[in-house]
Amino acid sequence: MGKCFSFASTRNQCYRYSFSYSGLKSRTTDLGDGTVMHCWVPRKHKPKKPTLIIIHGIGANAMWQWNDFVSPLISKFNLYVPDLVFFGESSTTRPERTESFQAECVMRTMEAHGVRRMSVVGLSYGGFVAYSMAAQFPEAVERVVIGCAGVCLEDKDMEEGMFKVQSVEAATEILLPQTPQKMRELMRLSFYKPPKTMPSCFLNDFIDVLCTDYRQEKKELMLALHKDRKVSDLPKITQPTLIIWGEQDQIFPLELGHRLKRHLGEDAQLVVIKDVGHAINMERPKELYKHMKSFLIESLPSPKHENNSNNRKAD
Repeated sequence: MGKCFSFASTRNQCYRYSFSYSGLKSRTTDLGDGTVMHCWVPRKHKPKKPTLIIIHGIGANAMWQWNDFVSPLISKFNLYVPDLVFFGESSTTRPERTESFQAECVMRTMEAHGVRRMSVVGLSYGGFVAYSMAAQFPEAVERVVIGCAGVCLEDKDMEEGMFKVQSVEAATEILLPQTPQKMRELMRLSFYKPPKTMPSCFLNDFIDVLCTDYRQEKKELMLALHKDRKVSDLPKITQPTLIIWGEQDQIFPLELGHRLKRHLGEDAQLVVIKDVGHAINMERPKELYKHMKSFLIESLPSPKHENNSNNRKAD
């Protein structure tokens, strides 16, 4: 008998309704070079509001990682939530797999929507992309939030035992799970307090619906992150930057957060959330939002000062 109910598909539809109900609309942009980018965008861009891009990590699509944040953020920002290339409804026929290519695709998508100035938040893999956006497009990116993203990792770190896994190949088998066993392993590494019961039927459904498309391409994205990586080659961004890390992160250990803070110096601040793992957006969404709000909203100049000094036309 065929499968008659899919929890993952149903949840995906619920998230889609939630995003729409919050005031976003689904839009797909053809960049004209074999690349198609999907993004949730405001129903109406309001010039007097600042603009914020929130970028997901490795996983199903943007909705699964950002659903808890859309409603509070959309009241403060023109909010844009893209699916990165090979996630959700975004794809490319081009061979590039670097985070700098992802950053270029996101920026071109924003330009297609008339957005020229923005702040950027990126979690995990999305943090690599957010950092690259800030480095490549300093005139466009105003503030940066990097969450649990090992942008300062070096290719030698894995060989020297920093990570729980012994090779990039082993990491991809966990981060792109294809069996319930690997999915449970991913949960144990991602959460400080992982769910106690995870039925195989539910995990298989999730894998079938959300973890099978573009698996080889996603693997290539992860391999590109690690290859020949050295902190000495990492550009130093100059935008005000908030680094947020889970104290018990087993995917990207906290040492990488301290390393990034040392690399950026006074332009960055590091916040460590206690008793939480890598999935800070799922385990501690309220605390993560509190820090994002303090950095992105409460430290903004007043609208009067902003209009006088910047004259934001088509932000």
